[in-house]
Amino acid sequence: MTQINNYPKLHNATWPGIVGKGPDSEPVISLDQMLEMTAAAEVDGVKFDGVDVGLFDPHFDINSGKEGAKRLADKVAAHGLEIGSLVAPIWGGPAIGSKADQDTFVDMVKKSCEIGQTLREMGIRPNGIVRIDSASGVSDWAKDPVGNSKKIVETFQRACDVAADYGERLAAEGEICWGGMHSWRQMVATLEAVDRKNIGFQADMSHTLLYTMGYNAPEDRILPEGYDWSDREVLKDALRQITAALRPWTIDFHVAQNDGTVHGTGSHDKTGRHCQATDPNGKLVVAEDAGFWLRDENGELTKAFKHICWDGCMFSNEVMLQQKTWNDILATMIKVRNAHGWS
Repeated sequence: MTQINNYPKLHNATWPGIVGKGPDSEPVISLDQMLEMTAAAEVDGVKFDGVDVGLFDPHFDINSGKEGAKRLADKVAAHGLEIGSLVAPIWGGPAIGSKADQDTFVDMVKKSCEIGQTLREMGIRPNGIVRIDSASGVSDWAKDPVGNSKKIVETFQRACDVAADYGERLAAEGEICWGGMHSWRQMVATLEAVDRKNIGFQADMSHTLLYTMGYNAPEDRILPEGYDWSDREVLKDALRQITAALRPWTIDFHVAQNDGTVHGTGSHDKTGRHCQATDPNGKLVVAEDAGFWLRDENGELTKAFKHICWDGCMFSNEVMLQQKTWNDILATMIKVRNAHGWS
């Protein structure tokens, strides 16, 4: 496979070693293992450029400060990789919770931004955002949609103001399991209401596909009931509508595949099923459909972010510990970059 472009940089995510794992599922895969498999992946001489990192136990101690950031940087650099986007561990303080919950949320964002700034200053993190979500379930949010949406907006505004002190941007993850962010219309409304220059959207192809299907928000469904997946034109029209609304906000992007179903393991609520890159049941033509996010309505490259990331949460350990899995993922990422990248 010939490499045509060298931007955006290609990153793997470390948090699939944690998300959906644990006592009620499978053992966590260590950060060291995730880095080793990422660094070992290679397709025709092309390798991953970096990793996006979840700043949560057991991979990382959010209270370890600059010393922890240095240890993380050294560990990643030893594999010839860079660091991109970071995930703030905000789930101990739901945005729709009490004042103390919201304070905890903002404090976790602050600590994550401190880590992010330190990594930037060290030169190992040339680009990327800090990812957040509402840390709130859809059913909890639905008990008081107006009041809870107001709480989310206020919490996000406080978090943005803190992030600005460290020169960081926050990206809200569009995923159907997060209350107040579980539909594309709700996501746009939240971002507009937060009204801060340093907030944007993190698009994940697996999750945004479910936006078109109206999971957890039937009123915002775009694809018709009983949709025939063999009719690509209907799907492409739905993706055009989603991306027209959310692309202007998008500052971080995950390449992913989805088979049109929801899935959850461990403590993680049901959300988009991340399929393997070569899954025959995948509903997306990944390299083509990534273009809805990476190009504008006129087909021009947006160049809105300098790296893209693969997210493969809730794969079984049997799948994740095979090197072929990561080579297949890298091959798919290269196809995306060849189609929608630049040099």
